[in-house]
Amino acid sequence: MSHDSTGAAGIDVAKDKLDLAIHGQTMRLTVANDAAGWQRLTRALRAARVGRVGMEASGGYERGVAARLRREGFAVRLLQPLQTKAFARLRLRRAKNDTVDAALIAACTALLDAPETTHDARLLACADQLTFIEQAEEDIARLKTRLEHVAEPRLRRFFLRDIARLTARVRAELKRLAASLSQSDALARRLELVQGVPGIGLRTALAIVVRLPELGRVSREEAAALAGLAPFDNDSGKHHGARRIAGGRARLRRSLYAAPCPPRSAGTPRSRPSMNA
Repeated sequence: MSHDSTGAAGIDVAKDKLDLAIHGQTMRLTVANDAAGWQRLTRALRAARVGRVGMEASGGYERGVAARLRREGFAVRLLQPLQTKAFARLRLRRAKNDTVDAALIAACTALLDAPETTHDARLLACADQLTFIEQAEEDIARLKTRLEHVAEPRLRRFFLRDIARLTARVRAELKRLAASLSQSDALARRLELVQGVPGIGLRTALAIVVRLPELGRVSREEAAALAGLAPFDNDSGKHHGARRIAGGRARLRRSLYAAPCPPRSAGTPRSRPSMNA
């Protein structure tokens, strides 16, 4: 259900509770981060004629309340902690607690130009599955590192069995994730298009489709910034510093670093990208 309310609110998200602040109002509310708390939150937001709600990405604890508010017709903006920290410095705010943070998020949300209005819920489960795959890959890498320092044959067999088991799990989960995406014609087409790029295999394509749902709706510069791969200037006066990448979506960036370079055509000079570019 959509509505014409234009007020802004901020929610400080914790594992067990949610702190609400309405921009321009003194009212504060703390509710449990569960279905009953989300219902109380919805009633309070409607009573305050709020149209947009901001909250920080909080390791997944924000997912339930964000999904509920979107279903109720609110425009939900997920802020990065860097945004609210920069806004706090702009406002010369040094105090920090849950209530202060909620008010700060509300003020920041009120100043943002275009609130987030679309969200592809289909990708949430895919993101969880991809994270599971990535964590298994990280376990494999750790086991291989430990194996380098083990000489005793019996212990080496333990490591090798665990590596083989996790490798088989990763392969099976990648196939399952690709099958999940294929259930949607739009996502299947997007995956096919990404895999058509030279040097991009299924593993990297899955990461791009799942971790970068904005693909196709943003410019290439914005996509690079979201992935944390855009080089930013570091100039002041006569000083011209090195361009460096920063921020962005760390798991997506790691997947892109792992992608192989496409083969060079005959006569093409070899170039090596800078890690600072």
